Amino acid sequence: MIKEAATLQIKELEKRFDGKGKFTSKALMGEDEFRGKGRMLAHNTIPPGASIGFHKHETDFEVYYILRGEGLVDDNGVMKPVKVGDVIYTPPGESHSIENTGSENLEFIALILFA
Repeated sequence: MIKEAATLQIKELEKRFDGKGKFTSKALMGEDEFRGKGRMLAHNTIPPGASIGFHKHETDFEVYYILRGEGLVDDNGVMKPVKVGDVIYTPPGESHSIENTGSENLEFIALILFA
């Protein structure tokens, strides 16, 4: 199956988990396509100064793969800078947030699978 770029759904989200500003999320796969094993594969774009707020993963885990830009991740209360090529893994029971601290868009792939 091939999904053409023009057919992918793009959502603009605002203050996600009490984060700052707006960002876009392009759905690469929807929950119905994971066959009960996950809920999201997306290409997220966060503009400078915006963020996805701190949140906990209870019954799932999330992976970010940074494609462009730079940012700051709160990894269970520990602040860490991230850049192109970095991977952020948030296992079940742990929390995280991400903020664009750079001057260009922060782009990353986000994957959420069930534990």
